[in-house]
Amino acid sequence: MERQILSRLNLWKVSSHRKPLILKGARQVGKTWALKELGRRSYENVAYFNFEEHSEYKQFFEKT
Repeated sequence: MERQILSRLNLWKVSSHRKPLILKGARQVGKTWALKELGRRSYENVAYFNFEEHSEYKQFFEKT
């Protein structure tokens, strides 16, 4: 069964006026899966960073 979120993410991906994507929601509802699946289906290369498991990654987004 295709999840509705993938259709919505594909609409975002093909939009010529898209803005940065922020995906928010309750825990354990498939947010990470949906984004990884979009990447797997739509792009040749994908980078995935988990800031909860690797807090040292946060330094790359801090203001100096």
